[in-house]
Amino acid sequence: MANGPELKIDIAEKRFSVLPEPLYEDLHFTVPRGQVLALVGRSGIGKSSLLRLIAGIDTDYAGTITIGGVPAENAPPPGFVFQDSRLLPWLTAYQNITAVNPGITRAEGEAMLERVGLAGFADAFPHQLSGGMQRRVALARAFSVNSQLLLLDEPFVSLDRHLVAGLQKVLLQLLAAEEPTAILVTHLPEDAALLADRAIILDGRPARVVADMAFESRRGARDPQELLRLTELLSAYSEEKAL
Repeated sequence: MANGPELKIDIAEKRFSVLPEPLYEDLHFTVPRGQVLALVGRSGIGKSSLLRLIAGIDTDYAGTITIGGVPAENAPPPGFVFQDSRLLPWLTAYQNITAVNPGITRAEGEAMLERVGLAGFADAFPHQLSGGMQRRVALARAFSVNSQLLLLDEPFVSLDRHLVAGLQKVLLQLLAAEEPTAILVTHLPEDAALLADRAIILDGRPARVVADMAFESRRGARDPQELLRLTELLSAYSEEKAL
């Protein structure tokens, strides 16, 4: 059975004062327990803002978001991976984990770092780690905060694609082991095709769901031909709706 909670999005309206139109209006969808959902759409459409609402960071909207039946602002904080690693430079890798979850023991922190491929780096400072390694620490930190609900905001942006492949493999292993509910924000259809069980494409202003596609094949077991097919399908649909 999946460990992650059901996530229900029912937003009547979300506005920013700098925008003439609402960011969202009548935005509704549900993420079942243990599903990995990719949010795909062009830059500025509102994908990252939606993660902030789910995380309870931004509560200025009309509507409801519930996590396992609990209002988002009252639910346990999710594991959040941002577009940059956001590691505290004066803390070691292990200390960056305990900074957000003081209850993590040294052994647990080292074990989590080992799971993301950083065995032996618990006492390394961020400046001693490559960009890809810093992202792995950020992933370990997110799972240490909440292994049941994971929010991933363009977690591979600005990384070389050969580094991305290794990080994606680690993420797939963690998703398979923990079975969280997860939302992956990405502008790259190939990332959605590889990592997600389902993809929602957002477009327009106010942003709306223009496509909602469940993938029949199993995440982590798709062959190159299937990955190419899904990537092309997502790309074609995104381009069509953007016209």
